[in-house]
Amino acid sequence: MKKIFSNKYVRNGLMILAGLFIGWLFFHSPHRTTEKQLTAAESKKEIWTCAMHPQIRLDHPGKCPICGMELIPLSENGGAKIDLDAVHFSKEAAELTNVSTSIVSRQKPTKEVRLYGKVQADERLLQNQVAHIGGRIEKLLVNFTGEPVRKGQLLAIIYSPELVTAQQELLEAAKSKQSQSEIYEAAREKLMQWMLTERQIAQIESSGRVKMNFEVYSNTSGIVTAKRVNTGDHVSEGTVLFDVANLSSVWVLFDAYESDLPFLKVGNNISFTLQALPGTTFSANIRFIDPVIDPVNRVAKVRVEVDNKGGRLKPEMFATGVVKANLNEFKDKLVIPRSAVLWTGKRSIVYVKQPNTEEINFKMREIELGPMLGNSYVVLDGLKDGEEIVTDGTFNVDAAAQLAGKPSMMNRTTDQPKMKSEHAGMKM
Repeated sequence: MKKIFSNKYVRNGLMILAGLFIGWLFFHSPHRTTEKQLTAAESKKEIWTCAMHPQIRLDHPGKCPICGMELIPLSENGGAKIDLDAVHFSKEAAELTNVSTSIVSRQKPTKEVRLYGKVQADERLLQNQVAHIGGRIEKLLVNFTGEPVRKGQLLAIIYSPELVTAQQELLEAAKSKQSQSEIYEAAREKLMQWMLTERQIAQIESSGRVKMNFEVYSNTSGIVTAKRVNTGDHVSEGTVLFDVANLSSVWVLFDAYESDLPFLKVGNNISFTLQALPGTTFSANIRFIDPVIDPVNRVAKVRVEVDNKGGRLKPEMFATGVVKANLNEFKDKLVIPRSAVLWTGKRSIVYVKQPNTEEINFKMREIELGPMLGNSYVVLDGLKDGEEIVTDGTFNVDAAAQLAGKPSMMNRTTDQPKMKSEHAGMKM
């Protein structure tokens, strides 16, 4: 009985020792240790990516399967939280794709309105040289268009039977002007109505001879723009002989489209250049804006007046003008470069750099734009002062976002309206 009891305890003790030994072998085996080491190594495994295609993620070095470039190691983000909708760039990738950014800031918006037009003669300085009495053109002293004339210059000589009769009446009335002064004054008035001067009438009276021809003198200085008669033509009273334009002052008429008119005001300064005079810039103020839109060209004429005593500006010269209009209604608004904006239908988007990340991360954001200011835009909604946006290489960033399946210009997600609403309350 004592022997059986002893064997039973020995057997149980041996079984416990055997179990402990087996457990030690299982939990402290070299295979188990290697498995833990491999798991730790995998967690620290380096990721390789392509500088041109950051969506590529491989666990070994090599070449990019898309472009064939050598892969580069992807830097760790130090545990920072990464937005899943953002597109990730390494520093090398950003440099190779020429991506650059700038800080959004408030500015005084100035819009550049570019206008095109021509030099024209000042309509107020146009004169018609007419025949004040009917007759025959005996001689023309101005024979071609473009010839300069001065005020008081003899232009033509006209023979007029009516003038001959009127002179005879004057000479007869002059004989009895003391007793019949009313008849004498009426004869003089008749000649003066035909634009004879006091000097010409006095010469007729003093000579006592009838003058057969009537001289036509220029009533202005300028350039003959049209010659309407020839020697030997018969003309009636009021017939136009020449058109004369005084070019000492000229107009420059610019065409302004409907979309430009809200930014133009009388008094705005406009600087312009002429194709015929490269390297020379002229400056003048807007004097008149046509209140009527041309129904064919859909433009309104904008007029400036320029002194032209030197005669450098000639009618029909082409002019290019620029007006810098201050948009006071958008004072202190955010202004961003034009290159930062991508358009897709009615939507305009930019890429905003995500703050507080070691990697370079950009996320698409839809914004609302105001007027275009030459090479920039006024931002009405969607951005905050101090945010950093992509200003060069925007299309490259968008292409990377499309390849990575992230929100992009062509891939609008349901999260975008929510993003827009986050800035909807911002009124600038």
